Amino acid sequence: MRIVGLTLLVVAANAVAAPAFAQSVCQRLWVERNSIYKAAGYCFNTQRGVRYFGNAGCSYDNVRDVPLSDRDRATVARIVAEERAMGCN
Repeated sequence: MRIVGLTLLVVAANAVAAPAFAQSVCQRLWVERNSIYKAAGYCFNTQRGVRYFGNAGCSYDNVRDVPLSDRDRATVARIVAEERAMGCN
C-alpha cells in the first residue's frame, strides 16, 4: 500500500507541474513570436502586448502589413505550430 500512496503522490505532483510547465513554454513561445513582430515595427493592440512590449516607435497596426523576411515568416509559422500543439491561448 505504501508504494501505491507514493505513486499517487508522484502522479499528483506531475499533474500540478504539467500545467505550470505548459504555461511557461507558452509564455516563452508568445514572447519569441511577438519579439519578431516588435523588432519589425508592429503596434500591439492587446493589453498583454502593449504591457510587455510597449508601442514606442511602432509603425504597423495590422500584423499582415509588418514586413518580415522569409526567415522570420518561417520562424513565426514554426512558433505558431508549436503554440497550437501545446494548446497555448
